[in-house]
Amino acid sequence: MTKDVDFGFRKVAEEEKAERVGEVFDRVAERYDLMNDLMSLGLHRLWKHFALSVARPRPGERMLDVASGSGDLAAALARRVGSEGEVWATDINMKMLERGRDRLLDAGALAPAVQCDAERLPFRDAYFDCVTVGFGLRNMTHKDRALAEMARVLKRGGRLVVLEFSKVWAPLAGAYDLYSFKVLPWLGERVAGAAEPYRYLAESIRMHPDQAQLKTMMEAAGLSQVEVFNLAAGVAAVHRGIRF
Repeated sequence: MTKDVDFGFRKVAEEEKAERVGEVFDRVAERYDLMNDLMSLGLHRLWKHFALSVARPRPGERMLDVASGSGDLAAALARRVGSEGEVWATDINMKMLERGRDRLLDAGALAPAVQCDAERLPFRDAYFDCVTVGFGLRNMTHKDRALAEMARVLKRGGRLVVLEFSKVWAPLAGAYDLYSFKVLPWLGERVAGAAEPYRYLAESIRMHPDQAQLKTMMEAAGLSQVEVFNLAAGVAAVHRGIRF
């Protein structure tokens, strides 16, 4: 029986969500990095740097970057694991994956790029030392299944690091809503030529599990010692869990 799931504030059939999200990223792929800089005032770069420090990639390790997008995290991971390590980049959206692959090649990183659904990762059990996902979990149809898959491909003692938008500190909620629902679509229209994807962005953040809920979901997926690091008063958060 078909079940409805969230697509921003709307409900769509679960088999339609991945296609709808794909259409969003097809529209924004060309201006994705520029819009990230404008929307976050460059803070997304600091947030990714912090996520890397939490992931603690070491020379020679095997790393998987899920929903790799334009490849920022994957490129940084590749620099840290060195030539004896491995970094794999995956994304369900081909346009984003191609963009990330090209940037990785430009940076001199030989990271295989695989188009796949995070809910069905094409890797064997216990292969990776660390899995990262930056601003991608929010868009997945079944977040619990995706987290379980990420845990499955981790070695025992391996780390899962999730960087995602989260629940902002309550006193800032009004200003944050104004920015999210007025400024972001305005920027999207003028810079990327499309306001609707950025309305979806703002809505999807509100529908995403908050810090405590995501911690519980990671524990249910088989991760222990889950820690939460709030960034920018909760605008974003990093969660790290260990595969037991």
